[in-house]
Amino acid sequence: MTMKSAIRDILWTLLFAVIAFLALRASVQTVRVDMPSMEPTIQPGWWIMLNKISYHFTDPKGGDIVVFDAPIDPGHDFIKRVIGLPGDTVEVKNNTVVVNGVTLQEPYVAYPPHYTLAPETIPAGQYFVLGDNRDVSIDSHYGWLVPRDKLVGKAWIVIWPPSKWGKAPNYSQLVNRPALDGPQGVAASTTR
Repeated sequence: MTMKSAIRDILWTLLFAVIAFLALRASVQTVRVDMPSMEPTIQPGWWIMLNKISYHFTDPKGGDIVVFDAPIDPGHDFIKRVIGLPGDTVEVKNNTVVVNGVTLQEPYVAYPPHYTLAPETIPAGQYFVLGDNRDVSIDSHYGWLVPRDKLVGKAWIVIWPPSKWGKAPNYSQLVNRPALDGPQGVAASTTR
């Protein structure tokens, strides 16, 4: 092997390494959860791997846990659960969350919300999000929504602590979404 071919091999290896690094960086990211807004589902101190590429091909779904650039605190990421999609009407009454007239069955919430929220129809390109720890979470019940372009990614894998390693606890919420679906759904189901 000549010096010229050795240098060429090193340069090709470096080029492929940079391309692989950039592709990985564009598709996944790890985040540390610092606040208690997603308890009991996700605890402060946990590390989550995000899938940053999925929302380039599919729309967020009700029940997805997402990380986004916070509209009320630009430059800082929040982690919450998607509750309302564009076109949905969301309200909170009698300690329950109601989407399109259907009360959500939410096994991931330890305590129901102790607040009310008048019916709100979610505009195009916006998402209504709530933390699983409803009464302490700073989320959409404070009057703000998450624009689609502020979504960083979907929670994919819990990577820390080791005892919780595995698929992130996203849930599919099946409710009547006339603008998007045909038949009416009435309950939430686990997709873990």
